[in-house]
Amino acid sequence: MIASNFLVPNATLIVEVVAFLVVLGVVARYVIPPLNRALSERQEQIRTALAAADAAQAEADATRAQRQQILEEARQQAREIVAHANANAERLRTEAVERAQQEHDRILASASAEIAVARQRAVDEVSVQLGALVMAVARQVIGREIDLVAHRELIDEAVAALRASTDTAAAGSQS
Repeated sequence: MIASNFLVPNATLIVEVVAFLVVLGVVARYVIPPLNRALSERQEQIRTALAAADAAQAEADATRAQRQQILEEARQQAREIVAHANANAERLRTEAVERAQQEHDRILASASAEIAVARQRAVDEVSVQLGALVMAVARQVIGREIDLVAHRELIDEAVAALRASTDTAAAGSQS
């Protein structure tokens, strides 16, 4: 029996090396190119997907910024509308207060005028009655008819004194 030395090549080793090289050649020629193409296509798909994702992210950022700007503009418009409404409400309130004050002043002036007219009417009526009363009393005291034209000055003085006393009384009640 011959002892085989594993360091010495024998025919089996050569056949194994040739079979390995043939399989390696077949793999290199027929398997690796389609595999490289598939890997390249997959890389390109991944690169395209990443670019699309970056573009979508940029578009989403732009849309988010645009939405934020539109929202801020809407808030600003809302603030302006509220400020305008508040200004209109204040203006309307001021106008209503002014109209009410004018109406109050008008009513007060009208009432004062009516009071003055009524007072003058009362003074005139009292003076007429006083003149007639004075004439009647004087007629009874003297016992004869008094000449109205001759004694008109005396009656006017009495009426003026009466008016002065009513004007002083009215001024005292208004204070």
